[in-house]
Amino acid sequence: MHVVPLPALADNYIWLLHDDAGDAIVVDPGEAAPVETALATYGLRLRTILLTHHHPDHIGAAGLLHEHHQAAIFAPFDERIDLPATRVADGQWVTLERPQARFAVWTVPGHTSSHVAYVGEGLLFSGDTLFSMGCGRLFEGTPAQMLASLDRLATLPPETLLCCGHEYTETNGRFALTVEPHNPALAARLGEVSQLRAEGRPSLPVPLGIERASNPFLRVDEEAVIDWCARQNVAPTRIDRFAALRSAKDIFRA
Repeated sequence: MHVVPLPALADNYIWLLHDDAGDAIVVDPGEAAPVETALATYGLRLRTILLTHHHPDHIGAAGLLHEHHQAAIFAPFDERIDLPATRVADGQWVTLERPQARFAVWTVPGHTSSHVAYVGEGLLFSGDTLFSMGCGRLFEGTPAQMLASLDRLATLPPETLLCCGHEYTETNGRFALTVEPHNPALAARLGEVSQLRAEGRPSLPVPLGIERASNPFLRVDEEAVIDWCARQNVAPTRIDRFAALRSAKDIFRA
């Protein structure tokens, strides 16, 4: 399976997967043009569309692509996704014949109440729940919900490739460095990302093992993160530490 991040809108990624036979999947198509261009360039047939949550920058082109290509849509149960989709929930599987692939559906609330992730083929499509060196804003969920979602995603094998919804990595890394300025894994990842972005290349996908070593939102139990929280006079619970990190990131300016 070939994995291609397609830049879209201001800073989104639409994820394109395809096999050598020319059958393709897209995840979270916020606009149609990048998908249509890629399909034509690679000579692909769009078979399936996977949606993680209801925000327009993730579903905006799903209806049009469905009409143009008769592609099946899979989406969480959410009336705000007003599309002819097969609805999926936690513990279910999306099993596809063309391309041959199988994804587990994980409900991961926090960014939105109905957000799901798709896990399979060595890949994690996390939408706006987990970003590289960051996580999504809490628009509908609570800190406890988001932390539980991130904890769950962090249990995946370290070689799992994180495919998230936005190119926020460099800014996220600069914030992470204010929390863990002496983390060598973080410094190495940020240096790599800065070089990639300077060359106009995406920072994603990235192995989850690197995220566990560099993403403060997956490291709320690490001594350096606990020390940072103590300096902010944060109550000594995991949820309070996570909430403090998320609040600080909300107002951070790189």
